[in-house]
Formats: sequence, structure tokens, C-alpha cells
Amino acid sequence: MSKAVIGVVGSGLMGVGIATQSALHGHRTIVHDVDPARLASVAPKAEAVLDELIDAGRIDAASKQAALSRIETTTTLATMSSAQFVIEAIPEVLELKHRLYAELTALLADDAILASNTSGFPPDQLVGPLRAKERFVIAHFWNPPHMIPLVEVVPGTATDPQVTAQTAELMTAIGMEPVVLAKAIPGFVGNRLQFAVLREALNIVRSGAATPDVVDRVMKASLGRRWGIVGPLEGADLGGLDTFLDISTHLMPELAKDEDVLALLREQVEAGRVGVRSGAGFYDWDDAHLAQVKEGRKRVIGRK
Repeated sequence: MSKAVIGVVGSGLMGVGIATQSALHGHRTIVHDVDPARLASVAPKAEAVLDELIDAGRIDAASKQAALSRIETTTTLATMSSAQFVIEAIPEVLELKHRLYAELTALLADDAILASNTSGFPPDQLVGPLRAKERFVIAHFWNPPHMIPLVEVVPGTATDPQVTAQTAELMTAIGMEPVVLAKAIPGFVGNRLQFAVLREALNIVRSGAATPDVVDRVMKASLGRRWGIVGPLEGADLGGLDTFLDISTHLMPELAKDEDVLALLREQVEAGRVGVRSGAGFYDWDDAHLAQVKEGRKRVIGRK
């Protein structure tokens, strides 16, 4: 499958990010959307991703043009019949996904693999309309794929182990870093870790012990750097499990364990402060702050 034709259904930021990563690594890539206006935005979005890679010194102009030439767009779902691997990246609405799968099940080749980029639905809940349930798997990318290499490959109970292996192999071939879960759990692995940290961050802010800025600075100047080298379990081994057990015994009872901290998020949302999109959230997002984040992205992309 090193030069498979890859189909991507959905032309949002995630879909375009996946398609660009695929095309950059030499694959003919077909992006489908029912909305012609959204399809018209695929090329500019892909170009922006590739320009960011050029700016970070990862690729050159020739690689950019070659990648763009491999991306095709279509409003005709039947075009996916020519793809050996199709990634669904549409909104997280179960009815929409089931409707799409009902159409795809009659279109895809017998040896094609269908993957979902869902970040929440378990595979066994998604496969209902599919004829070939054994050829379905979750391939959960992180946004943006050209900066965050992880793909969580999650098989369902009916998934053929060879399909799981082929999916992981293809993810590696398009420059990603796949991990295969032994079984599906809500949120998979990455989001469970992310939201466990978020819950405690919200708890600290809500308690008045630290501001959002302090919490974020602590993370970026300590754990954010450490976890790029060793994961939390490697870190525990390096620090000594006996030491971590002693600390955990008195600290874990003090950590947030409920959903009360969501009140802090709810207050912001109800006030219309939803983050960058509204210009404010925990921070006021001016041009200087956005430029700081952009510079950070450039450093991370350049290191990959």
C-alpha cells in the first residue's frame, strides 16, 4: 500500500490536513465534500499547510507543488471506488456517519479499507451500516497532522488484524507515528490524558491558587518539555516507582475527581468567550499573542 490511492471524505481543517500529509508523501489523494464552496477552500488550506512547512525548513517549493498536484477534489462520492484507503473526516454526528457509510459500503472495492478519524465514537458503534465490518478501523489523527504525528489506530471487535496492520503501515508511510490500541476505550488514549490534565488545570484556576497564565507557563516550562522526551510511565520509572508511590499516596486524594470544574468552562462559554474564535477565552487573543503561538508552531514543525 506504499502508493495507495487515498480518499478523504470531509474537507474541513482535519480532512485537508490529512489529505496534504498523504499527498506530500507521494499518494494520489481524492478529497470529497458535498459542498462545492468547501471544496474550493481545499487548495488554499493545503497551500497554507505546505507554506508553513517551507517556512520551518521542512520542505522546498518543488515538494509543495508536487503535493498540490496530487490532491483532487470531487462532489461525487462514487469517485471513492478508486481508492484503496478511505478516511472519513466528517462532523462527529453518528447519524451523518452512518448515512455516509451506507453509501460507501456499496461503492468501495472489496479490498479497500475504511477508516474513521473520529475522536470519540467507538468502532463497534460506527460499523452498523457496513457490509465489510472486518475492513473498518479507526485512525484518529491529531490536529494539525503536519505538526502532531500521532495516529491512534483502534480496531473494532470485527476488524481483521491484517487491516489494522496495513493501516498502521500506511500511517507510517505518510509520515505519521501510529500506535495500535488493544481495545477501544472512550476518548482512546490521547484525549483521556489531555482531559485529565485539563480537569486539574481548571481545578487549580478555580481554586484561586494560580492564574491561567501561570498554569500554562508551568506546563510549557516543565512537563511540556519532559513529555516530549519521556512519557509519564517512563518518567515514573526514571524517578523511581517507590518515590512516585509515596508522592501519589498523599497527592492523588487532593486531585480533582469530578465534573464540578466544568462550571468554569460553562461560565466562559455562556459569556461568549469561547477562545480564539471570539477573540477571548481564558486569554484576550490579540495579534501579538497569536504571533507568539505561530512562532512556537514554527519551532515544533522544524523539529519534526
